Amino acid sequence: MKAARMVLDYLQRGDVKYLFGIPAGSVNAFFDALNDMPQLVPVVAKHEGAASYMAAAYAKYSGGLSVAIGCSGPGGTNLVTGAANAMREHLPVLFITGAVPVGTMGLNASQELDAAPVFRPVTKYSALVKDAKELLPELAKACQIAVSDVPGPVHIAIPIDVQHAEVGQPELPPFPTRKPIIPDLETIRQAAKELWKRKDGVILAGQGIRGSVDVLLELAELLHWPIVATPQAKGYIPEDHPLLVGVFGFAGHEAAAGLIADGGGQALLIAGSSLGETATNNYNASLAKGRYTVQMDFDSTVFGRKYPVDLPVLGDINLSLLLLLEELRALGAKTERPEAPPHPAKKPKQEALRLEYNTQNALLALQEKLPANTRYAIDIGEFMSYAIHHMKVLEPDSYSINVHFGAMGSGIGSAIGSCLAEPERPVVCLTGDGCFFMHGMEILTAKEYGLPILFVVVNNARLGMVYHGHSLQFKRTHPSFEQEEIDISAMAAAMGIPSYRASELGDLDSPAIDRLLGTKGPALLEIALKDNNTPPMGDRVKFLSSFGK
Repeated sequence: MKAARMVLDYLQRGDVKYLFGIPAGSVNAFFDALNDMPQLVPVVAKHEGAASYMAAAYAKYSGGLSVAIGCSGPGGTNLVTGAANAMREHLPVLFITGAVPVGTMGLNASQELDAAPVFRPVTKYSALVKDAKELLPELAKACQIAVSDVPGPVHIAIPIDVQHAEVGQPELPPFPTRKPIIPDLETIRQAAKELWKRKDGVILAGQGIRGSVDVLLELAELLHWPIVATPQAKGYIPEDHPLLVGVFGFAGHEAAAGLIADGGGQALLIAGSSLGETATNNYNASLAKGRYTVQMDFDSTVFGRKYPVDLPVLGDINLSLLLLLEELRALGAKTERPEAPPHPAKKPKQEALRLEYNTQNALLALQEKLPANTRYAIDIGEFMSYAIHHMKVLEPDSYSINVHFGAMGSGIGSAIGSCLAEPERPVVCLTGDGCFFMHGMEILTAKEYGLPILFVVVNNARLGMVYHGHSLQFKRTHPSFEQEEIDISAMAAAMGIPSYRASELGDLDSPAIDRLLGTKGPALLEIALKDNNTPPMGDRVKFLSSFGK
């Protein structure tokens, strides 16, 4: 068999079902082999960058390794942003890029690029394979690295002639599986003693609690401590839980910021947050000040990176939380779910604004019409801050957002990857006109694969986050931030996709939206509005304004 077929056979051993990417000459051996492998489906995107976001979301929601593929040169560079995006979310994605034949390297061949060093800073491992005999060991090594310890993306560049080389019938090694990182029991016992004797504290929940929400809530009820969530953890803790104070960090809530700022609580338990800029309200010094700090993570590099940590707990977060629960019970802690929130309401009352056609009210009105278990793939833009601050968490795992890396257009591909991984769960992509003009043609990909995703485009005919940021920081904006208003719903209709344009709040109660939700493929809802209210960005602008003075 050809080496390309060997690669695909090996990936099938790891339950890989989709290849996200775009066919091209330097990866033609892979796509040709797919003719004989109907169980391995190529998801042909409109842009490799979008394909990489699809692969990342698929890895996140399928729980396994996913694959993105692109040609040498521009296909590879288009995939790099997605690799960086996956790296920030600890997602195991194998990036395969073609390469020019070994004999033409360095001769200015068409689409030539030494991709391995380009991918190296944004992956756990990146290699060029020049010999077909080395391909299977390198592939197995890369997949092992991708799923081991702290999962993350890897990259292999495979020259055209290596792909077509005959390799016989090689024996395929077992596909790697991730082994859990077991926390040290003595460290857990020490953490339990320190937290228990302080009685009063705060829990900061980051994106690492995904899959451990019930355990975290049980721990909070055992300690009777309030919870603040990072923006990345938006969607994990149900809105109605009495101990949830709100989001702390970018687009967070005053109650959460106030709880941290007032110095309350003798201890801080950090679960699954790397304490980056958006999670700490721009590295707020009050977070750990005066508090005994315990940080739980499976990535040792996050400990002490910015904040002093009294007790780091290295291990898979779910295991660490479960063991901590047992140790606290042994010390006499008892679960007691509070009847009422112990802190001020996390959201200001908005009844007076209810009739105003603005971003906040449009999103809340839309959410009222959607199923409670809808997953929202949130893109990057002005609307994102409203989603974090105002939209409700009705069921766990409701929001997919990578505000860490903040790639515009990533939410569009993420919606497709999420829908393929969990086809029974309703998916809504919340994006903006700026993001849509970057990767909006992927709505055709959703159409071609029959994916019932509702794409909601908030169209304010400007780069909204940039506009408001400059208005607040510099007291002026550049005219280029504004653009001619385009009827995006008409664009979708021209592509044969059901669409509807809302121009006032009442339009969102229209039966037309019910019709969009009843389609068997994608649909597009355009919310046309220009919101001049200041978005709830928290201290982001204040942080940027601190430079240049």
